[in-house]
Amino acid sequence: MIDPEAAVVAALTRLGIEYERLECDPAAADTAAFCARYGIPPERSANTILVASKKEPRIYAVCVVLATTSLDVNHAVRGLLGVSRLSFASAEETVAVTGMLVGGVTPFGVPEGLPVYVDEAVMAPEWVILGGGGRSSKIKVAPAALKRLPAVKVVPGLARPKP
Repeated sequence: MIDPEAAVVAALTRLGIEYERLECDPAAADTAAFCARYGIPPERSANTILVASKKEPRIYAVCVVLATTSLDVNHAVRGLLGVSRLSFASAEETVAVTGMLVGGVTPFGVPEGLPVYVDEAVMAPEWVILGGGGRSSKIKVAPAALKRLPAVKVVPGLARPKP
């Protein structure tokens, strides 16, 4: 298996994106733990989530939302993919499709042709923290860098504020 963190760095370099790589304890890679341990405000942390259609052949998409929001799978994403039923991909499926570990998934370096949907709110901060491909690093980038991804679409209302 290709080192997922090296693949992410290679993708960022290929796209000419300025970034800062932040080392992290793999035990603190999940968003809430990472933010608490490293003093990152949750509104500056973005989760990258793989979703999949329930029917075969499975259709996948990567969605990026702020940690302070919840992905609107049942309405926004379902409509974008044009499928009747959708769910979050399992950890095993996420690794198989993206080559990345849960807690480190990022839109940089996902397979070509995989749609990337970014909630409009992710674009507002000066910088955001995204996964680094594995569980031992994160990537700090300006949200505008997401627009350099070939299959990206910024979507208003992709996520809703958490209660």
